[in-house]
Amino acid sequence: MSHPDNHLFDAYFTAPAMRAIFSDQGRLQGMLDFEAALARAEASVGLVPHTAVPAIEAACKAERYDVQALAQAIAVAGNSAIPLVKALGRVVATGVPEAERYVHLGATSQDVMDTGLVLQLRDALALVEEDLAGLAEALSRQALQHADTPLVGRTWLQHATPVTLGMKLAGVLGALTRHRQRLREVRPRLTCLQFGGASGSLAALGSKALPVAEALAAQLHLSLPEQPWHTHRDRLVEFASVLGLVAGSLGKFGRDVSLLMQTEAGEVFEPSAPGKGGSSTMPHKRNPVGAAVLIAAATRVPGLLSTLFAAMPQEHERSLGLWHAEWETLPEICCLVSGALRQARIIVDGLEVDAERMRRNLDLTQGLVLAEAVSIVLAQRLGRDKAHHLLETCCRRAVAEGRHLRAVLGEDAEVAGQLSAEELDRLLDPAHYLGQARVWVARAVAEHQRFTD
Repeated sequence: MSHPDNHLFDAYFTAPAMRAIFSDQGRLQGMLDFEAALARAEASVGLVPHTAVPAIEAACKAERYDVQALAQAIAVAGNSAIPLVKALGRVVATGVPEAERYVHLGATSQDVMDTGLVLQLRDALALVEEDLAGLAEALSRQALQHADTPLVGRTWLQHATPVTLGMKLAGVLGALTRHRQRLREVRPRLTCLQFGGASGSLAALGSKALPVAEALAAQLHLSLPEQPWHTHRDRLVEFASVLGLVAGSLGKFGRDVSLLMQTEAGEVFEPSAPGKGGSSTMPHKRNPVGAAVLIAAATRVPGLLSTLFAAMPQEHERSLGLWHAEWETLPEICCLVSGALRQARIIVDGLEVDAERMRRNLDLTQGLVLAEAVSIVLAQRLGRDKAHHLLETCCRRAVAEGRHLRAVLGEDAEVAGQLSAEELDRLLDPAHYLGQARVWVARAVAEHQRFTD
């Protein structure tokens, strides 16, 4: 169970709405919603008198329970459902004593906890989907705005050939669209009831087992799976895995933003705000504090995800320890991803772009980033190997003499014999060597819009 005084960093790493879902109150309410729905379902098939239902429903309010007392009881009981069900019975008995006998009828602790978790995850999924949609729309706008804004492409952290900022943003947009598709696909597998009783057979409910299960699923607006899944955790791990992909893509975005914010680059910046990104000792600092959250989530989530994978080989019909390892792991993944999504949206909405600095950086190597453009044209006239060797020689000369490649190429008789001054000027202009960058932006935006529509 989590406690507010342990959340010093929540404002930085977690979205408040997600923390509310996985707060102590949120966890308790998920389990209590199961208990109230179970009473209604069993009443609908004649197992529980309808007169008992209101008393049970009235007791299924999280605020009626002492979280600290339950936390202490969990340390002895071994799970959260056992003390909660006992406390629920006492509250019900206080109001309508005869209704207490119908609390938790035919269910087991894991039914309560797993279904309560699924209810929380359904809310978490909706929140993630909403945040992803908003972030994707913001990325779409920025990608279109900067579809033709040239900046140097970097491979192995070195200057390569020109790209556009819109193309970089469109890459992130494409990944997020795929993640949204994955979440849509996983939803029906995730949002299903857990209801199997002691060992999964629902023997305690006899011939009423399936009718109760069907009514319970309907009450909670969950699907009824082909059988209980107490020790088959693929549904949860699949959802967590998609969240891991989201974290990884956001981490890549955060990494690129932080590198572009480096003093030596200075091309793109997170939005500024009073007190944001400063240093305790250096007044000039403007640190990428939002990108740090994205990178931190991408760093932490894989380890948490590995815990869920390691916990999958659960023994027999109820696991010892492996199930327990999930309890705080999956909520933490949800919280980390929510925080990263929130920070990513702040970055994208307020992205500051220095197009002039991008242009200057493109020329830092004095034309070398466009050597490929010249080589490709010369290859058609001189042959590939000869053209490549010729450009390599000219590039080495330009570096050795500290001169612009345009000047060296213009002086080379063999190059001048093949390319006019106008051709060289055009080939060494980054704006004329952007390839399909605009097309990639248009395609990513179109795919985003198709999914959104």
